[in-house]
Amino acid sequence: MLVEQIYTGCLAQGAYYVESNGEAVIIDPLRETQPYLDKAESRRAKIKYVLETHFHADFVSGHVDLAKASGAQIVFGPNAETSYEAYIAQDGEELKVGDVTIQVLHTPGHTMESTTYLLKDENGKDYALFSGDTLFIGDVGRPDLAAKSELTQEQLAGHLFDSLRNKIMPLADDVLVYPAHGAGSACGKNMSKETFDTLGHQKETNYALRADMTREEFVKEVTNGLTPPPSYFPLNVQMNKQGYANIADVLEKGLQALNPEAFEAAANETGALVLDTRKPEDFAKGFIPNAVNIGIDGNFAPWVGTLIPDIKQQILLVTEEGREEEVVTRLARVGYDYTIGYLQGGFNAWQAAGKETDAIASISPQEFEQRYKRDGNLKVVDVRKPSEYQSEHVETASNAPLDYLNDYLAEIPKDQQVYLHCAGGYRSMIAASILKARGYDNLVNVQEGFKGISGTSVPRTAFVCPSTLK
Repeated sequence: MLVEQIYTGCLAQGAYYVESNGEAVIIDPLRETQPYLDKAESRRAKIKYVLETHFHADFVSGHVDLAKASGAQIVFGPNAETSYEAYIAQDGEELKVGDVTIQVLHTPGHTMESTTYLLKDENGKDYALFSGDTLFIGDVGRPDLAAKSELTQEQLAGHLFDSLRNKIMPLADDVLVYPAHGAGSACGKNMSKETFDTLGHQKETNYALRADMTREEFVKEVTNGLTPPPSYFPLNVQMNKQGYANIADVLEKGLQALNPEAFEAAANETGALVLDTRKPEDFAKGFIPNAVNIGIDGNFAPWVGTLIPDIKQQILLVTEEGREEEVVTRLARVGYDYTIGYLQGGFNAWQAAGKETDAIASISPQEFEQRYKRDGNLKVVDVRKPSEYQSEHVETASNAPLDYLNDYLAEIPKDQQVYLHCAGGYRSMIAASILKARGYDNLVNVQEGFKGISGTSVPRTAFVCPSTLK
């Protein structure tokens, strides 16, 4: 028996490869399926099942493409309804894979079709639990991400309480827990950085598994402090239920190399969004007017989903050379399938062609300190989350969280120089690019963000531990 976790850090997502005696299953695969096919082929195993723990909201799973390419059967648990061929397993049903067995445990709560898969080894001993978004390491799944549900989040949390108490907690302490997500995912509130654990340790440390916890306490703690989910979540659920374009076709369309003239013509004729995925510091020095910067090396997918509300938006890419396929793939992972090409030769080619460019002034924290000393009335806009801002901020700064930047435009003057910062410089450059595209010309980005400012004498509010904020 082989069990392998295939963890993708940018999505904080865990897919799984399980193999026994020439047969394999893939659990919660990512959109690009070739790595799973290569893995099985290299081990001379046949993929028998593609198991889905639920309809994922934060990424488009590769189950449909993988089943077509491998001949495997897609399996969901009870309550799942799909527009493509899939096997809907019953609660308690057992699936044979080589010499091992996978038992289906229906565990509604995160969503009503949520299912956990219990792996039993060759001797029939419970070995591992693929818990999807039902149980994370240190947390449980949010009960409010269903695209459509007649149940309230409190009712879903009640189902989750029952699922955990009746289906999961009775299992032995040495059973391994393999969740679908880790820290950084929006599917839970406070997940651990660890990507697997024993069930026994979770019973000791996970707040949601306290032995003496009442249903009322569970519902209150699980639903308390939930922030609105990203707007692309229901759209990803819809794609996972109804199917989607083949990833090969998405890549072929997105990887059309366009010289500067063709790129410019495509932008003008289609109204496509120009998305520049270079590093913030490179973007600041020069970019195509009206381009939006979301750096590929940051929290890319969630910010794309948050800031580009139309999942069918046509996109033209400016990337670092050689990273075009990576960017198109990562966009497709969260359902953005309408990339129509990229700038061949990158921004350097655009400059060499003599095309119009724009730039954003960017200064060091020390330069910001000097300017602040000369003028304590600088207009400073902090684009971090409200909780970060409330914890500590520049005394005169106002807060305009990047997620909701459009709601704050009336508070950001166009006729005054505006200094933008976030925590480290990634989000503030995104904000600067969006504001630039909306006609703000007097912007100054503070490099290194609040981390850099903290090392200067710029006056700041007293620090409040974020965990004590309500």
